[in-house]
Amino acid sequence: MRSQLTNFLLCICLWLPLLTGCNWNSPSDKASAKKMVVLGIDGMDPAILSRMMDEGKLPHFSQLQKSGDFKPLVTTTPPQSPVAWSTFITGMDPGGHGIFDFIHRDAATMRLYFSTSKAEPSQRVVRFGNWVFPLSGGSVTLLRQGRSFWEILEENGIPATIIRVPANFPPVNSPATQLSGMGTPDLQGTYGTFGFYTDVPEQYEGVSGGTVFPVRVEKQTVRAKLVGPNNDFRRDAPPSTIDFTVFVDPENPVARIGVGGQQIQLAERQWSDWVPVTFELLPYVARVQGICRFYLKEVHPHFKLYVSPINLDPTSPALPISTPAKYAAELQEHLGMFYTQGIPQDTKALSSAVLDDGEFLQQARFVLEEELKMLQYHLDRFKGGLLFLYSGTVDQLSHTFWRSFDARHPAYEPGSRYAEVVEDAYREMDDAVGRLLKKLDAQTTLMVLSDHGFAPFYRAFHLNSWLRAQGYVSLLDFSQGEMLQNVDWKNTRAYAAGFNLLYLNLQGREKEGVVAPGGEQQRLLEELTSRLLALRDPVNGGRVIARVDRGTDVYSGADAQEIPDLVIGYNAGYRASWETALGKFPREILRDNTEKWSGDHLIAADQVPGVLLCNRKITLARPSLLDVAPTVLAEFGVAQPAAMKGHRLFATR
Repeated sequence: MRSQLTNFLLCICLWLPLLTGCNWNSPSDKASAKKMVVLGIDGMDPAILSRMMDEGKLPHFSQLQKSGDFKPLVTTTPPQSPVAWSTFITGMDPGGHGIFDFIHRDAATMRLYFSTSKAEPSQRVVRFGNWVFPLSGGSVTLLRQGRSFWEILEENGIPATIIRVPANFPPVNSPATQLSGMGTPDLQGTYGTFGFYTDVPEQYEGVSGGTVFPVRVEKQTVRAKLVGPNNDFRRDAPPSTIDFTVFVDPENPVARIGVGGQQIQLAERQWSDWVPVTFELLPYVARVQGICRFYLKEVHPHFKLYVSPINLDPTSPALPISTPAKYAAELQEHLGMFYTQGIPQDTKALSSAVLDDGEFLQQARFVLEEELKMLQYHLDRFKGGLLFLYSGTVDQLSHTFWRSFDARHPAYEPGSRYAEVVEDAYREMDDAVGRLLKKLDAQTTLMVLSDHGFAPFYRAFHLNSWLRAQGYVSLLDFSQGEMLQNVDWKNTRAYAAGFNLLYLNLQGREKEGVVAPGGEQQRLLEELTSRLLALRDPVNGGRVIARVDRGTDVYSGADAQEIPDLVIGYNAGYRASWETALGKFPREILRDNTEKWSGDHLIAADQVPGVLLCNRKITLARPSLLDVAPTVLAEFGVAQPAAMKGHRLFATR
């Protein structure tokens, strides 16, 4: 999957003048008398929230409930962040906006790709020796379909500021003030690839989500390279690099890092501030700027240096991350450097033991502090219209620290000092709500919501391995493979891709489809549904799958080539394995989840509803994410488009 996004940085020398020269429409000078603030808290769970409110731990959430309302919020099928936030944005189900999972498959090639955006290289190039010169610019495209509610607001003269909403990279072309969120890549074009430099690389075999670079300490000096974007101006597009040097104190636990003419001195277990770095792609013509943080994990007896994923520099982003294009730089001017990567918490470094629990929490704290600074900055300048702000802290800490308080979890550590990490994240959000309540007047509508809730992740299910064992998939060889590339398609009837989706190998749709549409198709769907619902865990007798939905039943208006045949709703405690999502085939079917990533929500939607709190009464008995966009429009007196499927949450004033 790493290579899927590397084309984002093609033709930088052509992109930059195009981006800076774009004629972005500026927001209307006519400020709306009406004001509305929406705080999106990814992954906040109604059961945890209710319990903590009852225990008096969340006074500001309780205050908001008393002044308005609080209800669980029906999420999407499946309850994945890019799916759910796309529904929030458009007021349509996945059949309308076209996002069904984190990962989609291309039926024509049987390859996997990230669902929300696509990069394409220049189609016209000239080659000269080892150099490649594009004659036209490449492109990066937002794959989400449908119109965002803020585009509609802006058309009606209502200014909107949208900060870090997921599934909005690149930002839609709109006069709205936008900063992209989840889906924004790092400078390598991935969802986040860290670097780890050490003289004991054998201790870190099997690292995922980062690269371990073996180094040697010679005469108290380490010489290494930072790795940036692939250089598509060179034949075969090798990665661009920057040399850096670390001078290690022979006696004290300190070191000095020299990179790009800068000197950064760190003590052991100390983080650097943001460090700007520049990668030269084409001499004197094309350079790409990024920012990163260094963490000196250990100096003696071994050398261990963590380098964060290299983020796009907000002062000169190589890709469009804001509207107007200069807005990211304006934020940096007022707030300092900040993470531009869509999911900035480095959970992969934690899962790989490159960062321990305490070190990861330090890094996550940097992210939280940036979220809170952005919240305060925008609140202080909010005059009218709509303001949306997003926080991913609760979601990421619930994923990684569920094990710290759940005694049933295979990774549970009795007496963990981190047992209250998840509750602490809820308390931080309570403080944020307190800031909102203090700042907003009685005429401002306030909505706080989450896209889904949370559940434990005890056991991982290898769906593709189960399909193989049951005779639905045939392999060319029994290597685990990756991205479905070792499948014998002529003898395969069904396969899984992504975290919750199952497809038939259908004639006329898949590249080498064998299942005939019509009767054979329907019989196979019925058979798979029955057998999956009957599946029991041989270890504890638990029901692995709570529900199986047909794509045609839960989605409307979808492209027949893209719609999944079945959507798998796992039972609480179970989830598709990482290998399933990437089209791999381990020999086992089920395994204990002993990883740091211990909580999840990629299960049956009715088991992980989100939350909805408002300072007004909610009139719908079962509010849904589908209802949010129509409600926002209604608050400003804007008619609901026919494509939006939901209803107003509030009575008309």
